[in-house]
Amino acid sequence: MKFSDIIGHDTLKARLRAQIDVGRVSHAQLFTGDAGYGSLPLALAYVQYLFCKNRHDGDSCGVCPSCQQIEALAHPDLHMVYPVNKREKKSGEVIISDMFIKEWRELWQSNRGIFSAEEWFSMLDLGKTLKGLITAKESEEIIRKLQFKSFSSDYKAMIIWLPEAMNQEAANKILKILEEPWDKTLFILVSEHPDQLLQTITSRTQEVSVGRIDIPTLKSIALSEGKSEQEAHNIARLANGSLLELRELLRGETDDTRATSFELFTRLMRLSYNDKHLELFEWADDVSALSREGQRQFLLHAVRLLRESYMLHAGLGSISYLWGDEEKFCRNFAPYIGNQNIEILVKEIEDAMLQIAQNGAPKIVFTHFALAVSKQINRLQ
Repeated sequence: MKFSDIIGHDTLKARLRAQIDVGRVSHAQLFTGDAGYGSLPLALAYVQYLFCKNRHDGDSCGVCPSCQQIEALAHPDLHMVYPVNKREKKSGEVIISDMFIKEWRELWQSNRGIFSAEEWFSMLDLGKTLKGLITAKESEEIIRKLQFKSFSSDYKAMIIWLPEAMNQEAANKILKILEEPWDKTLFILVSEHPDQLLQTITSRTQEVSVGRIDIPTLKSIALSEGKSEQEAHNIARLANGSLLELRELLRGETDDTRATSFELFTRLMRLSYNDKHLELFEWADDVSALSREGQRQFLLHAVRLLRESYMLHAGLGSISYLWGDEEKFCRNFAPYIGNQNIEILVKEIEDAMLQIAQNGAPKIVFTHFALAVSKQINRLQ
């Protein structure tokens, strides 16, 4: 994975290159940003540039043994950790990342490192309730691996994807080496939700904020897929800086996750408007039946649709990121979202996301959420 393979982020890539060129490599870095922004492949490109012996023109060469091994996710001095789990595991069975390296490489190669947690957990066939974890045993394995000398590179690198999946015991075990690492050992944590990490971990890392991909870059991708000028422009705006969103939009509006989230959102708001509390309990049951990642995706779509409805209410429709059925619904719904309730509704979504991330009981979380939303929608009637 070369820097030139990373879509967008030209300024950030230049800054990361410069760090390595002048020998100022921070031993612990925290790459933050949505999976669709490309934070994970960017972290790998950074490691490849660091390891490459034949850098030129501001990039790794891509052809030396080190670059080829990293491209195959098979470099002996590169270690990757990610949340894992499995159904029907035996009592006392230890589950660690290395057990699923075949699946990890397969998903990586098919998506060039741009994939969501939901896609990864689906690859592991975790079902609707089981979620991926980074356990204390995994932290012990991290320490064990990094104790050895590097095999062929000057550095050893450990990329931890979604470190927010670590429980407190696992996090505490790696604190010591984050604070006092072995010489020429690089940690890169790639997080979508850094607010869920222990403050003692974030304080020991240098943050690299990976932002949204710019609209012209996304538009050029849509044009290359055969979209018209206007279609490409609309799709690029709607993607909101995310390659994952762009991929869904290019596939069409019938993407299952997006369609499910939209249906749940519209049903919740209609039930709230009509004050149908018993049906809200049934709605909460339906959301609870989704996977944990599906529940999180619904909440992310909900906050987006609320934001867009508020912008329409405020007369800012010209910069709205809506089309089709979403635009039609939100234009009708906009009068019920205003200064009186938008902040409260967003706070309810944030609270629900945190509770789900902390393994809260979905039926309890979404029943409370539905009733709280209903109360706020009624405020503008």
